[in-house]
Amino acid sequence: MMNDYLALCMLPQMERLPSDSKSLEDDFQRYLVHHLGRFQGCNPYFLYEAISLTIRDRVMSNWRDTWVRHTKKGTRRGYYLSLEFLIGRSLGNHLLNLDILNETDKAMHSYALRLEELLDQEHDAGLGNGGLGRLAACFMDSCATLQLPVLGYGIRYEYGMFRQHIENGEQIESPDHWLRDGNPWELERPEYTQRIHFGGRTEHFIDNQGIGRGRWVGTEDVLAIPYDVPISGYQNDTVNTLRLWKATATDEFNLEEFNAGSYTESVAAKNSAEHITMVLYPNDSSENGKELRLRQQYFLASASLQDIIARWDQVEGSDYSNFAAQNVFQLNDTHPSVAVAELMRILLDEKRMEWDEAWDITSKTMAYTNHTLLPEALEKWPVSIFEKLMPRILEIIYEINARFLHDVSFHWPADVERQQRMSIIEEGEQKLVRMAYLAIVGSFSVNGVAAIHSELLKQGLFHDFYEMWPEKFNNKTNGVTPRRWMAHANPEMSRLISENIGTDWIADLSKIEMLKSFTTKKHRKFQKAWYIAKQLNKQRLAELVMQECGVQFDINAMFDVQVKRIHEYKRQLLNVLHVIHLYNRIKRGDTESWTNRCILIGGKAAPGYYMAKLIIKLVNAVADVVNNDPDVGDKLKLVFFPNYRVSSMEIIAPGADLSEQTSTAGKEASGTGNMKFMMNGAVTIGTYDGANIEILEAVGDDNFFLFGLKEDEIEDLRQHYHPQTYIDSDSDLQAVLQLLECGHFSDCSVGCFDPIIQSLKNRNDPWMTLADFRSYVDTQEKVSIAYQNRERWINMSIMNCASSGFFSTDRTMEEYNRDIWKLETSRD
Repeated sequence: MMNDYLALCMLPQMERLPSDSKSLEDDFQRYLVHHLGRFQGCNPYFLYEAISLTIRDRVMSNWRDTWVRHTKKGTRRGYYLSLEFLIGRSLGNHLLNLDILNETDKAMHSYALRLEELLDQEHDAGLGNGGLGRLAACFMDSCATLQLPVLGYGIRYEYGMFRQHIENGEQIESPDHWLRDGNPWELERPEYTQRIHFGGRTEHFIDNQGIGRGRWVGTEDVLAIPYDVPISGYQNDTVNTLRLWKATATDEFNLEEFNAGSYTESVAAKNSAEHITMVLYPNDSSENGKELRLRQQYFLASASLQDIIARWDQVEGSDYSNFAAQNVFQLNDTHPSVAVAELMRILLDEKRMEWDEAWDITSKTMAYTNHTLLPEALEKWPVSIFEKLMPRILEIIYEINARFLHDVSFHWPADVERQQRMSIIEEGEQKLVRMAYLAIVGSFSVNGVAAIHSELLKQGLFHDFYEMWPEKFNNKTNGVTPRRWMAHANPEMSRLISENIGTDWIADLSKIEMLKSFTTKKHRKFQKAWYIAKQLNKQRLAELVMQECGVQFDINAMFDVQVKRIHEYKRQLLNVLHVIHLYNRIKRGDTESWTNRCILIGGKAAPGYYMAKLIIKLVNAVADVVNNDPDVGDKLKLVFFPNYRVSSMEIIAPGADLSEQTSTAGKEASGTGNMKFMMNGAVTIGTYDGANIEILEAVGDDNFFLFGLKEDEIEDLRQHYHPQTYIDSDSDLQAVLQLLECGHFSDCSVGCFDPIIQSLKNRNDPWMTLADFRSYVDTQEKVSIAYQNRERWINMSIMNCASSGFFSTDRTMEEYNRDIWKLETSRD
């Protein structure tokens, strides 16, 4: 039987379909009538689906050619394993990358349709919950634009991150069934289905060469069915693939039980299997939640690695001597780190390699990216759950650990305490598998995602490992794609930039630096046009705020924005305290030289995170008072933006004047929202943390508002932190806390925000919010003064955009490729 790759290569060259407006019109009508069966007065979603299928046809020939090119014998390929890919909407991105936006717009006009309205019909792909997933999506975009042979692997979640509603100021979660209408951008590929093992037991035996072997038997299997999503490069005929796995049962249902009337039992196996990919990130506060999340992680790792091995066997044959030379796996955080043990299982049990040969391949192909400085965010799974779900995998992890600790003992003889610290297995009342340690031990590269983050990993969380393997550790500062976050999200500003420096910046953001010369007096016309573009973007955002929150934002006020996951370390609380301070100033008549502000806070709190949900309630309670107090008027507005997502950020980022990046120094790994705002001309107020540091270095002190303690100062203060000292010495802080404590914002009941007040006053508050209050308030006053000088603010905005070249994921991916992947591009 001819293998799939050879069959694909022997297909005739695919015809490239014309992309003029008339051809698009004709195909749109054909899909609408002949494929979807819609004739008149149909739901707008079907119009979106028809144009998406029309555009997908234009993607297909490049997709096929790219697949053939990247699967060629001897090609080194990269694989990006991530539990999240927050790709957002696809149609607009493909129109930009294929350079057919104008022709498509014309085609829709001929049917009296507005393309913008069709774009709004697309559901955000619910494949992630925040920065990690959005970063992965940006990485995939840049890999395609750079023509790197990289295949993404993820999970096709039926339900994405919950939809967030606000009722009585509180977060209410509801399912986000983003796939309810289907997804025209995916192709089911059942021919590449993989079988995933769970449960069962291990049998040990001696093979015919006298080598001890293990095999996993008595398993309860599920099937992994792949769905491929095209990722188009920017105007370069390259279309890479994101492969997403859906879980299903090996049998749809038990016919005997069905015939016997046991209807529920007959489909139990099917339902149990499909739960694995039903919802993004189940709550892991319960034992069942932990088990399901671990199932997801192994399901992703096993399906992806089996798929890669099967393709290797088809194209390269049974010789694995060059496998490490032609394959590299990037593990996006700890979630897919079980891939280290799974690759060992495949090589040992299925390919019958001996341990040293299998470990040599594994440890030369795995690379690990860490995304957190919070020890509690480093996943640890109970050994008991591993033993139940993956007994063979647990055996392999124990063997990896035993051999690793043997090496540790050679480096540091008799240092038992160090061995305990470095062990992949954490001893205790409940034994735990430290997934980050498994990733480090099994990888040839370990990187952080901002300069300070990588340094703190080496000196803190992973210091023992750095001492053992300093050559493994490196930094790859994150970025975001300028195609999505400037060219697509901000057409007004992008058009102005292209008219003045050309369009090359879209594919090479380093060229955006040419804008720096436009801050001089001879470019007043450009600066005025920049201001107009920003005002149009603010108007667009104001309309969205009115639609979602029912609050009127004045576009002449400063738009002060903080959108990100709600977490105490990100310190949305500091922002709220400042709002209360401004409110108190208005109430006492301290409004001389006042700068009007419209403050937007948005983000989701994890369903089980009580304090984060209480912070959301506080934001809404303060907003209710501020927005309805006649003394305040237009001087100050506050909204909590519900259900923050990629498509809303595409409007929020271009409309923001001020970007709030207020994390406790030493806690934010990188951040990418800060980069999106910077690219779109927002000015940052931030701590010396994560990628803020590199943004500050890029734009200079005059174009960044730095506040707060630095990481080393935080650590020095931690042992003798006394919040009451800051309260006693600051009358403004006293007034803010008094308004909180007296129940002025407590629409629920007096004392409902006491847990927040107590956390702020707690000597063990790890976020040290009150220690940075005075610096933050004083720096915000500098922001207000700067905003009043329109000429200065415009130039600060231009300088931020002009300095953003380093923060393109194109640069990030080039560094990954240069230092870790070493892939050849299609241009090489």
